[in-house]
Amino acid sequence: MPVRFRRMVRFYRTKHPSGRLGAIIFYDLCRCITGLVLCLCYRYRAIGAARVPRTGPLLFVANHQSFLDPPIVGTAINRHLDYVARVGLFKSRTLSWLIRTLHALPIRQDQPDSAAMKESIRRLEQGAAVLVFPEGSRSETGEVGEFKRGVAILLRRARCPVIPVALDGAFEAWPRRRRLPRPWGRITVKYGEVIEAEELLAMGPDGAVARLQHEVERLLGEIRSGARAAPATMTA
Repeated sequence: MPVRFRRMVRFYRTKHPSGRLGAIIFYDLCRCITGLVLCLCYRYRAIGAARVPRTGPLLFVANHQSFLDPPIVGTAINRHLDYVARVGLFKSRTLSWLIRTLHALPIRQDQPDSAAMKESIRRLEQGAAVLVFPEGSRSETGEVGEFKRGVAILLRRARCPVIPVALDGAFEAWPRRRRLPRPWGRITVKYGEVIEAEELLAMGPDGAVARLQHEVERLLGEIRSGARAAPATMTA
């Protein structure tokens, strides 16, 4: 195997340690296309993306406004995201193939899903970055709903750093009761500071959940108080 090719493979492996090479390259292609669409249609702006560690296990905790949220969070960072998606999205063979190739894993919203929890922990143990939406479902109003305790259980078992994320504008672009997204608007995502697992675990399950919800709400407030007025950019 040529040295240059081996170097290329190692470079792509840093983006997703356990992923297949073809899926990793496909993810990067989709990321480029998604970034272009977001910038052209939604004046996409990412704030604080440089705070995201490029390697090592990392749990992203974000508010949930629309089906656009996973690419909104993942487009601006230089590593791949694994994310949980409701099991109904996997019923279509074509859509299931697409989102599984893009590292999605199914979760049942109407009952505790130990399989999804175990798979998320397994991927974190392999060094992946996993995105979860602790509200459990998309917002009805665009505001942050109450975080569920599942995120505390995941944190206690995985014991990995956490980064809170807030996004705004996705609800206006694709509200819950609308079948298709509006092809215009302004979308902003802001990444918070990394929080070590020990700091959160010391607060207990309820304290950890409350802290994470507070951080996401604070970031969302910062976006709405001034960041959306800035020029549209995408920072890595």
